[in-house]
Amino acid sequence: MTCILASIMCRLYGFRSNEATKVECTLVHAQNALLIQSQSDEIGRSHSDGWGIGYYEGQKPHVERSAAAAHHGLHFSNTAERVYSQTVISHVRLATVGTPAIENCHPFHWGGWVFAHNGTVQGIDTLRPEMTNELSVTHQKSIAGSTDSELLFHWLMQRLANEQVVSESHCNSLSDAIAVVGNSLAELDSRCRRAMPEKLAKLNIVLTDGRMMIATRLRNSLHWTHRDGIRDCEICGIPHVEHQPGFQYRAVVIASEPVSHETWDAIPDATVIAIDENIQTRSTPIPGIEPASLELT
Repeated sequence: MTCILASIMCRLYGFRSNEATKVECTLVHAQNALLIQSQSDEIGRSHSDGWGIGYYEGQKPHVERSAAAAHHGLHFSNTAERVYSQTVISHVRLATVGTPAIENCHPFHWGGWVFAHNGTVQGIDTLRPEMTNELSVTHQKSIAGSTDSELLFHWLMQRLANEQVVSESHCNSLSDAIAVVGNSLAELDSRCRRAMPEKLAKLNIVLTDGRMMIATRLRNSLHWTHRDGIRDCEICGIPHVEHQPGFQYRAVVIASEPVSHETWDAIPDATVIAIDENIQTRSTPIPGIEPASLELT
């Protein structure tokens, strides 16, 4: 069965590079910056139920969140202005599960990990007790809000830990992590179908330990662009990197919608993608799930 789906939920942004980079223009000033998307996405829907920016200084994650709209006031813009990092996740929220409150805003973080989700775990009221029971006491106590997304984060981290793929601070094997994430989302999708067969789960995620990044596209739009070499920003006219001579700059940007005039490619539906420490990318299908035909790609 091929399902036609519209991409109408939260907006995601992920960034990985091999040199610290300012991301202010991409988040605030670009033609379709995340700030712009918070006001109106590609189908005209506002994402005004909160925002967050997660970034790393060295291997230490920092997360700034607000329950206000990103386009209300200067909090989002001022936060984006000071971010200078190799790894960034940002999110503007359109609430589907959980009230507009700061504890429900993405990205979420635990230990050395940062996570954001675009979509809905369908049938979450039915699935929540089972998923919660599969968590360690540590993960259960770490959940502060009421969203399906935060539970999904800890559920994935628990499954990764069960396979000894990750520690609280970092990923031990990217290849194994890709497999566990793909298999886990396939299993969760099956549970969602049983709990609520009339609606399909939407499970776009971005997950990082600051060294690597994993993202998935499942029934919501997701794009990426690759940057090789230093160039002047098309918005402000200056490079955003304090570049080391003789070093080949590389970066990958992931976003729900293309944010700039760069060449963006749609990530295939039902796919796990990963960016390693050397900014090399790989992708693999989520097992057992037929790619959907999305109206918005």
